[in-house]
Amino acid sequence: MDSWHGMEWECNTPSTSVDFMDLTITIDNNRLVTTLYEKDLNLYLYIPPFSSHPRGVFTGTISGQILRIRRLCTFKSDADERIKEFLSRLLARGHSAVNLLPLFKRAEENATAYLTRSPEEQASLRKRKLDDASHQVYFHLQYHPDDPPSRKIQKLWRDCVSEPAGEDPLSEMKNKMGDTVDIRKLIVAYSRPLNLGNRFSVRNIHGRGRDVSKFLA
Repeated sequence: MDSWHGMEWECNTPSTSVDFMDLTITIDNNRLVTTLYEKDLNLYLYIPPFSSHPRGVFTGTISGQILRIRRLCTFKSDADERIKEFLSRLLARGHSAVNLLPLFKRAEENATAYLTRSPEEQASLRKRKLDDASHQVYFHLQYHPDDPPSRKIQKLWRDCVSEPAGEDPLSEMKNKMGDTVDIRKLIVAYSRPLNLGNRFSVRNIHGRGRDVSKFLA
């Protein structure tokens, strides 16, 4: 097998525990127990407090990680310890506990609400989000910390376009075809500017020999 396309295969003895993707899966008393698997060389380089990212990016990082931990760890005590480790790593990156703790509290509340929803409630929420998506427009901006905040852009949208004083709401207006516009929401969608890695370590996955599909053919 080691001679096949230069790949080296490692065979381990049978075990009751295995690392798979970001999980460690263990058979314990005829049940599967899961916890997070993290590589030894993981540096945990989370966004530092002085980084020029929209605030929502960091908030989303905390919410997503806490939900991930609560979903993947079988035991609550294990999840609690993982969340404490996550907090310690953010503190080590320069964040303050005063700013972090309210975000962690809100993320825990959101995770609890998500995990306690019934399948019917989750399906209804997904349907509502899909419906909302068909009634919103996107304003794309490259993020810069000195630009007006999104809340100011949203206020201008409401005051000048969506719900101007003394005028019909945009969502009730009709176009030339006689159809209702029905735009109810503006999404300010940020993208980040190129960083040093993008500028000095350009990755070009094209033009490097045959396509993967040709190797497998």
